[in-house]
Amino acid sequence: MNIVANWSYPTAIKMGRGRIRELADACKSLGMKKPLLITDRGLAPMGITQTALDVLEEAGLGRALFADVDPNPNEKNLEAGIKAYKDGGHDGVVAFGGGSGLDLGKCVAFMAGQTRPVWDFEDIGDWWTRANSDGIAPIVAVPTTAGTGSEVGRASVITNSVTHVKKIIFHPKFLPGVVICDPELTVGMPKMITAGTGMDAFAHCLEAYSSPFYHPMSAGIALEGMRLVKEFLPRAYHDGTDIEARTNMMSAAAMGAVAFQKGLGAIHALSHPIGAVYNTHHGMTNAVVMPPVLKFNRAVIEERIERAAAYLGISGGFDGFYDYVLSLRAELHVPENLTAMGIANDRIDELSAMAIEDPSAGGNPVKMTLENTKQLFADCF
Repeated sequence: MNIVANWSYPTAIKMGRGRIRELADACKSLGMKKPLLITDRGLAPMGITQTALDVLEEAGLGRALFADVDPNPNEKNLEAGIKAYKDGGHDGVVAFGGGSGLDLGKCVAFMAGQTRPVWDFEDIGDWWTRANSDGIAPIVAVPTTAGTGSEVGRASVITNSVTHVKKIIFHPKFLPGVVICDPELTVGMPKMITAGTGMDAFAHCLEAYSSPFYHPMSAGIALEGMRLVKEFLPRAYHDGTDIEARTNMMSAAAMGAVAFQKGLGAIHALSHPIGAVYNTHHGMTNAVVMPPVLKFNRAVIEERIERAAAYLGISGGFDGFYDYVLSLRAELHVPENLTAMGIANDRIDELSAMAIEDPSAGGNPVKMTLENTKQLFADCF
């Protein structure tokens, strides 16, 4: 077999408790003199955000904040962020928070120097080459959750507020120049967010590992990422002050995002339209649809999952792995199905059409068609 592949791996990551104190130095290392910290509305007044702003201010880098960010950020949030960036004369972005703050912060840094609309840079073919690379501002990413992994990603997910479709906006320079992973920033996460973001990390690893594309480096990272989630997510959930668990979950989150360069699949293809239409929490939605997707893909991934189960110390092969996922969801109080999430089953046709167009669908081990995706959605209710 003639193997040909293109691989890219991440950036400088500063991992450890208290390392938020290095934020100003990270900004200066990228040439920033007047950064704009971008986060979501919920995080803006919290102590961890004020601490980050204090660090910047004490170093003479100002105290600029933009927080008009929705849970599923859209182009309206993006336009407002770009305006704040330009009006403030900023020269870089600190993307701070969970997936929404990180994604919007990265996208503001990217779009601040572009003249084309954001949708022209969707992750399709070589559309990213349309961008003016010189106009992309430097980025420091500071995750405050452990799930999305956007801090080591080269894309942002932006929802079209008109069509309610989530679009992946891509450019290699979306990758932050420095990442600060300080587990102390995640200590205050509510249990539900700990569970949802943790299951997001697990979904990234599971789908990357299961993807049929050739990328053994990603597959290995995904496998170890699943092990970290298995060992440390319950600990972080039951005791939010467990710094060892919080640190390892931040590692697992970054590993999941690195790994899914290999591909994602039906879990994300389903959860993206659900999140766009119903504004559900992305990671929790992934957790809800995970068991039906495992069954959907079983014929193709059974042997692969058996190997993963053995590595994770789970007996019973595929069935044992499936039962483990069910037990983990129960321990984390994940809703049993989409009905339990409060979603009606009256828009399956629309959601299915959106799912098969989602970029994640192309990485699913079983080819997703309109008909089998409708049945898969039905199985999620």
